[in-house]
Amino acid sequence: MNHTTRGRAVRLGPRSIAALVLVSAIGVIAFGWPLLADADSGLAHSADAPWLFAALLPLLVAVVVATIADTGMDAKAVAMLGVLAAVGAALRPLGAGTAGLEPMFFLMVLSGRVLGPGFGFVLGSVTMFASALLTGGVGPWMPFQMLSMGWFTMGAGLLPGPDRLRGRAELLVLGVYGAAAAFAYGTIMNLQGWTYIGGLSSGISFHPGDPVRENLVRFLAYCAATSFGWDLGRGVLTVVLTLTIGSTVLKALRRATRRAAFEAQVTFETPGSASRGEPPHRALVRYEPE
Repeated sequence: MNHTTRGRAVRLGPRSIAALVLVSAIGVIAFGWPLLADADSGLAHSADAPWLFAALLPLLVAVVVATIADTGMDAKAVAMLGVLAAVGAALRPLGAGTAGLEPMFFLMVLSGRVLGPGFGFVLGSVTMFASALLTGGVGPWMPFQMLSMGWFTMGAGLLPGPDRLRGRAELLVLGVYGAAAAFAYGTIMNLQGWTYIGGLSSGISFHPGDPVRENLVRFLAYCAATSFGWDLGRGVLTVVLTLTIGSTVLKALRRATRRAAFEAQVTFETPGSASRGEPPHRALVRYEPE
C-alpha cells in the first residue's frame, strides 16, 4: 500500500506558475523603472505605490486560487496559511529596530520550504501586510515589502530535494539560503528608497538619467555604507534559529500540512497484480486529527 502521508511542499502547476510569473514581472518593473527613467521624471515611489498595491492584492488571490486549483488543496490549508501569517506578523515587532534582528525571517524560510513556492509567496506577502497593520508601518514602502518578502519565502519553496533532503543536511541548506536571502531582501528594499532619498554624498546617491551601470555601482556602495550591518544581523539570526530549533519547527509544520490535506489517495496492490497486468485499486482515506 502506498499513500501520501508525508508533509510535502505544494508543487506548482501551470496556472500557479503563470500567476507567479505575472506578479513577479510587475514587481520587477515596479522596483527597477527609476533606473531607466530620465532626469526629469518623478521618482518618488509614493506615487506608484498605491497602484502597485491595487494590482498586488488581486494577484495574490489569483496565486492562491491557481495553487488550489492545481493541487486540490482545501480551505483547511488556506486557514493554516492564515495562522502562519499571523504568527509571522507577531514575531516581526520582537526584533525590528534592533540591528536587523527579525525572527520572522526564520519562520518564513521554514514555512516556504514546507508549503511550497506558490503558497510561500502568498504567505510572505500577507505576513508583511499584517505586520504593517499591526505595527503601524503602512506607507509607500509596504507593497514593496510585500513583494520582497513574497520572493524571499517563495525561494525557500524552490530549493531542491524537498522529498529527499532531511535532517542536518536540510537545515544546512535552509541556513545558507536564509543568510543569502536575508541580504537579498535588504538589497531589494534599498532599491525602493535609494532612488528618491536626498542628501547623500555624490559617491552613493542616485543620479537620474545616468547609465544603469554607473548607478548600480553607486547603489552597491550605498548598500555597503547604510545597511550591511542590518542585513548581517538578520542573516546571522536566521541561520542560528534554523540550525537550533529548525528541526522541531519543520516537523510541526509538516505535521500540520498532513492534517490540512483532508484526503489522500491510497493505492492498494494485491500480490501478483503487477505481474498479471491488473491496475492497482485506489481509494480515498480521510485523516482525522490525532
